[in-house]
Amino acid sequence: MYDVIILGGGPAGVSASLYCKRANKNVLLIYSKDSGLIKAKKIDNYYGFEDGISGVDLYNAGIKQAQNIGVETSKEEIIKIEIEDNYFKVSTDKKIYDAKSVIIAIGAKKNTLNVQGIKEFEGKGISYCAICDGFFYRNKDVVVIGSGNYAISETNDLINVANKITILTNGEKAPEFRADNVDIVTKNIKEIKGENKVEEVRFEDNSTLKTDGVFVAQGTAGASEFAKKLGIITKNDKILVDENMQTNIKGIYACGDCTGGLLQVSKAVYEGAKAGLSVIDYLR
Repeated sequence: MYDVIILGGGPAGVSASLYCKRANKNVLLIYSKDSGLIKAKKIDNYYGFEDGISGVDLYNAGIKQAQNIGVETSKEEIIKIEIEDNYFKVSTDKKIYDAKSVIIAIGAKKNTLNVQGIKEFEGKGISYCAICDGFFYRNKDVVVIGSGNYAISETNDLINVANKITILTNGEKAPEFRADNVDIVTKNIKEIKGENKVEEVRFEDNSTLKTDGVFVAQGTAGASEFAKKLGIITKNDKILVDENMQTNIKGIYACGDCTGGLLQVSKAVYEGAKAGLSVIDYLR
């Protein structure tokens, strides 16, 4: 049982981990190296680097700094966060961890696709959260777009709800997954079609698949996906927090790009520090 599990190894997550560890807390930092910071070729507006620094170098230095003071780190893909009686359960592609508190410091992103019809039918058959919207597709046929662990997790959430599920890998390799009411199709998707709501998926070979709903689970889950599954309040896919970086769920905090506002390293570092200090008070 960890005192706190921090999700995300960017400036916000690392900053939070430093404060928590210096308070002698049992800290686990889970990261996947899928940070927007890595995409920055050069950062020359952050304090202390007279010649600037690349995003990759700053990111790696942060992880190393956390490790140097004793923060336990692990490079894993985060699949799911669940609330138990008085603690939290974090599932990854490798293991399940328990914690008294959680800090979400995963950068903001939305797992969408550049496929015609996706934007048009959002809220009209297109969903990004199986736990949130699966109820509306009871005994109906749905598709899940994706090929990784996140897509499998979404499929598992739908198995006992939907009538039939078809995993569409959109040209990617089919996952090793079997269930009685699940099919897998590897064809490339051309468009999502329908009149007032989703009715079918059309593939590049012009074949079609009738469906009542589409769940997009491409790549890995972002902060807003985890938040919605937990019942955390979001607005425009940003997690809403109070002045202490706490969400509406006691024991869960958020910081960095996932809370919106100024998307800068300095803001992420500040919010990470604030979240870390708030978790220390919460644990006390």
